[in-house]
Amino acid sequence: MTGLPPPPDYDDDLAGDVAGYDPNHRYGPSDPLGAHIINWYTLPDHNARAAWAALRDWVEWFAVRYRISESVIPACWYKHGQLVEELSALHTAHTVAFDATDAGFGPIGWHERLSLALPRLTKAYSGGCARGHDPLKPRSWDGITDEQDWDAWTRKAHAHQDTPPPGGSSTGRKKDDHQDPGHHRGQPHR
Repeated sequence: MTGLPPPPDYDDDLAGDVAGYDPNHRYGPSDPLGAHIINWYTLPDHNARAAWAALRDWVEWFAVRYRISESVIPACWYKHGQLVEELSALHTAHTVAFDATDAGFGPIGWHERLSLALPRLTKAYSGGCARGHDPLKPRSWDGITDEQDWDAWTRKAHAHQDTPPPGGSSTGRKKDDHQDPGHHRGQPHR
């Protein structure tokens, strides 16, 4: 005797339990558990203040809790786009990992992801803001692309640019001993 209660007595009529189930109906949100992903590229201005406030709260907690130095996350972190993207992704992963509905693997998964993200986070800020924010000159595409060249290039897929297409030959000639890279002078051909 184990002292455990007997197993429940299941009905034989399982069809009744799933009678209202529609496999084509969505039964819940598709967002990760407990998180709302911020796409900074498309974030509308009217949602910006709340998104920034939530990220700031988390970044300040994270930097203290995990002892992240100012050389990695400076006070002006929010003005460095690559840092914002990395920190936002970490924030979302942390929120999901510690959601109450997690099965228990979230916290270890979070720390595994953090160990992968720390080198990227370290590279995301190049330094230079020790005496206040020093804005980096962002890369610009203005006037760089040759539009005629772009137009000509985009008329083809270029899938086989470096290799012959399947079933075809690049030259149409048959290899002979003189074209065989394995054939060396002074050695008999095998």
